[in-house]
Amino acid sequence: MIAFVQGPVAAIAAGVAVVEVGGVGMAVQCTPTTLAGLRLGEPARLATSLVVREDSLTLFGFSDDDERAVFEILQAAPGVGPKLAQAILGVHSPDALRSAVANGDEKALVAVPGIGKAKAAKLLLEYKDKLGAPHGAVPAQKPVASGPAPWSEQLHSALTGLGYAPREADEAVAALTPEAEAQQTPDVGALLRLALRGLNRAR
Repeated sequence: MIAFVQGPVAAIAAGVAVVEVGGVGMAVQCTPTTLAGLRLGEPARLATSLVVREDSLTLFGFSDDDERAVFEILQAAPGVGPKLAQAILGVHSPDALRSAVANGDEKALVAVPGIGKAKAAKLLLEYKDKLGAPHGAVPAQKPVASGPAPWSEQLHSALTGLGYAPREADEAVAALTPEAEAQQTPDVGALLRLALRGLNRAR
């Protein structure tokens, strides 16, 4: 198991960071929130989880060990693969998720792209005794919807983390607002990819 990677950030793209470790570039799949905390050329340390499939080896990166532990618990549930587990953490922090599960908050899970009401109900039962209590960052009675940042803040933070100027990030968010508002639950990852395509054309 690769427990973490540490080194200068060599590249950042939509959903992926490349960290140089001993002269080797390690591609790590990350949420927009994790990417937003990285800076090109600066040292970084990401907790990691290696997902092995017959035809691939994929390294997922997290801001800390707790987020990685929650990711591994999430994908152990039936019908939840690493991509969906990462999507859940892209919407909710570990403590916000613990709070949602503790409160049986289906709406919090339905807010994740790819999870409907029926699946949310099953996952709440599956995770009930596995995630544990919140560590204190999110009060149990606090609505989970107020925990994660709105899509616009997540997108803006991800773009500035990728090296774009705040003005460019503002313009990209404004340009994508109609499309985001047309979605019941905006997919930040998809919006980030659209924003990057638009910004790259403009440069």
